[in-house]
Amino acid sequence: MKEIYFIVNPKAGNGHCFTIWERVERQLKVKKVPYLAFFTEYPGHASILAGQIALKDPEQKMIIAVGGDGTMHEVVNGAVKEHHITLGFIPGGSGNDFSRGFQVPVDPVEALEVILRLAKQTGQPIDVGKITMNDAHEHYFINNMGAGFDATISYEVNQSRMKAILNKLSLGRMVYVFFLLKKLFTYKTSTIDLSIDGEKHIFEQTWFVTVSNQPFYGGGMKIAPAAEPDDGLFDITVVQRLSRWKLLLVFISVFWGRHIHFKEVKTYIGRDVSIRSQAKLFVHADGEHIGFTPLDIHLQASALQVLTRRKRAEEVELKERDSNDCY
Repeated sequence: MKEIYFIVNPKAGNGHCFTIWERVERQLKVKKVPYLAFFTEYPGHASILAGQIALKDPEQKMIIAVGGDGTMHEVVNGAVKEHHITLGFIPGGSGNDFSRGFQVPVDPVEALEVILRLAKQTGQPIDVGKITMNDAHEHYFINNMGAGFDATISYEVNQSRMKAILNKLSLGRMVYVFFLLKKLFTYKTSTIDLSIDGEKHIFEQTWFVTVSNQPFYGGGMKIAPAAEPDDGLFDITVVQRLSRWKLLLVFISVFWGRHIHFKEVKTYIGRDVSIRSQAKLFVHADGEHIGFTPLDIHLQASALQVLTRRKRAEEVELKERDSNDCY
């Protein structure tokens, strides 16, 4: 088995993640699994730790993020350029969209069992999005990125003390609802110039643009129902020309992926995306604020090895083809 390194964010889930790690550690000791664990101390620390672990030696190794989507986002950014790293995830945050999209059990002990079983095999090659900001800074995402209204809400939520309070009460999702309603009546839509694989689109009165590598974001919203993280394509969602009240219906329906049936919701697929706007728009990557438009996005196919229970796209295609064969 490869060397196993854990990067634990003890503050994730309003501190609940430390208790999760204690449960995981007990199981590791029971199973006599050798490991090394590192604890993050400040924002961005997980990225630094992942980079240091990856550069320690060229041997094959696993880095397991224990925390929320923000922790996984940082680990991805620290390890994405190293090809001898396999990533895993034990959910300990409030959103945990990575665990939904990559079919990781919510229970940490179950997640560890899956990781240890999958660790005996080769990790699944997963696409990653590379964002280049206007100042040439680069950011990577594994779930999704967004510009506009959703990124503004994400920023407000992450800055709010209310999130910690509601997380303690297991009502973390309510903070998103609060800021959605708060910003709904003051947010100003914008004209966005969107380029997808060289084809230019202009969208007026645009609420937001989301570029997805897997279906889920925002704590369980199925923003891109058809997205597959290993198909070499992004799923792009644009929401425009919606009344404020109708936008509420879109956000309600997005939990079931039904928003794509609104005529004001446009969907595309592509590998290279650029976003330009009249006004600077907030931008998030995997729910983390990274800056403002303009920006360019490039898909890096099969850039990371990830431990996941989801079926590979080619496996699903082969199974469907076999089931349709007639003898």
